[in-house]
Amino acid sequence: MNLRRPNANEATGTFNRSRDVVPMSGICSRCVDGCRGGCETWLSSFRGREVLYPGPFGEVTAGADKNYPVDYSHLNIQGYAVGAYGLPEGVEPDPDTALFPNVNTETEYGWTRKVRMRVPIFTGALGSTEIARKNWEHFAIGAAISGITLVCGENVCGVDPELVLGSDNKVKRSPEMDRRIETYRRFHEGYGEILVQMNVEDTRLGVAEYVSSKHNLETIELKWGQGAKCIGGEIRVPSLERALVLKRRGYVVQPDPEDPAIQAAFKEGGIKEFERHSRLGFVTKEGFLREVDRLRDLGFKRITLKTGAYSMVELAMAIRFGAEAHLDLITIDGAPGGTGMSPWPMMNEWGIPTFYLEALAYEFCERLSRRGMRVPDIAMAGGFSTEDGVFKAIAMGSPYVKAVCMGRALMIPGMVGKNIQKWLETGDLPKTVAKYGQRPEEIFVSYEELRAKYGEDIKNIPLGAVAIYTYCQKFRTGLQQLMAGSRNFSISSISRKDLMALTEDAARISGIPYVMDAYRDKALEILDWMGE
Repeated sequence: MNLRRPNANEATGTFNRSRDVVPMSGICSRCVDGCRGGCETWLSSFRGREVLYPGPFGEVTAGADKNYPVDYSHLNIQGYAVGAYGLPEGVEPDPDTALFPNVNTETEYGWTRKVRMRVPIFTGALGSTEIARKNWEHFAIGAAISGITLVCGENVCGVDPELVLGSDNKVKRSPEMDRRIETYRRFHEGYGEILVQMNVEDTRLGVAEYVSSKHNLETIELKWGQGAKCIGGEIRVPSLERALVLKRRGYVVQPDPEDPAIQAAFKEGGIKEFERHSRLGFVTKEGFLREVDRLRDLGFKRITLKTGAYSMVELAMAIRFGAEAHLDLITIDGAPGGTGMSPWPMMNEWGIPTFYLEALAYEFCERLSRRGMRVPDIAMAGGFSTEDGVFKAIAMGSPYVKAVCMGRALMIPGMVGKNIQKWLETGDLPKTVAKYGQRPEEIFVSYEELRAKYGEDIKNIPLGAVAIYTYCQKFRTGLQQLMAGSRNFSISSISRKDLMALTEDAARISGIPYVMDAYRDKALEILDWMGE
């Protein structure tokens, strides 16, 4: 059985002419001379490397669609008819206190200086892609009013058109980075935080020094990789002049904008865009610990790490090095990837899938814990969009996993709300929205709640932010219901015992009991009890 059909996908704008396709190659069973399109092989014949990337750039986010043998759907959540755990101290469990609206969905992360969030989710790294830039106000304010952490991704300073470098070739002024931090802080209420991510180029440009000195930012994130790709981040650039600037700033740019033949091809229209790439990192224990010390010396109170779907060796490095460095959070991002722009074959075909990666992470955390080492707080990422998946990830990784990083699932509401705002302004509201009303107060179930809280300031909250808040409220309620059903009234009381594996493969990989074995001993005790 094939887990993915290659050579044609909506993400790359390609398709097979025939309904009959060779499973392994993805090529039509009968490839006709004269075919007018358009599989990836056909399109690659004249557009070349462009076909590696989902598009159109800046207008889409893409998620890999490989169907792995085991994922979180192979787990189910246990339900109980007795008990209530995690209620506030002094509250006795009974039908009047153990109500699902009383479930506390707050979580926290950090080694000593904790960050609290109202729900156990936070954004993926929203970096230098056009999707992140043009939607930032919606994403940032939405995260702030929802009480969750916002991750400002890599390369934001490096691609800033108004970037000013000092004589030392370090960031002297970055209006785009300033805008991103200030937008979040305008509505920040003490829950969640904004943190900035750094890769090789960011480190060389002095991004940490800039955000520390100018913005007194408390948290910085080192990046090894992500589930979408094992190479540096990419964006597309439609300008030769811009491509030349980015190459001078130290980025890898393809094709080479300094090549006269490439410049001629761009002038003639054969080349319409350039790709900007980041460099591969090289991790050593000594270098990593030294960099963490350097960042703390700059004044950062918290250091976090984002790592991707690498081999289990790199996973072990992340957890062990992180424990020694007293990291505040390690975000482990599994395959398949979702992103604003990454190579489509890589998004689908590289790396350890999230379910398997979390199983390994739990095993490694347990190993260190048994040796008396404290393990940093963990967040999982890679394909999550609903509260049931987040519950399973927290339970499967308990007590180490504190939250889930969600990329596209938290971006979509921001874009939906933004578009509703645009449609309202142009009088072009689609029927799918208009059936709920013609005003924000009618369309968004949380609008009046926000107006009561913010008063006249509601006018400064864009509808994309309202949409993210509304999504988070749905998420919170759904999570409260699942937690109450499993008799967990706080995030910290969720455990691996609250899950069962529906397949023997899932049980073997995760260590979660198979459904026909979970709680069997206790059940048999009840059946065999003879009384006195």
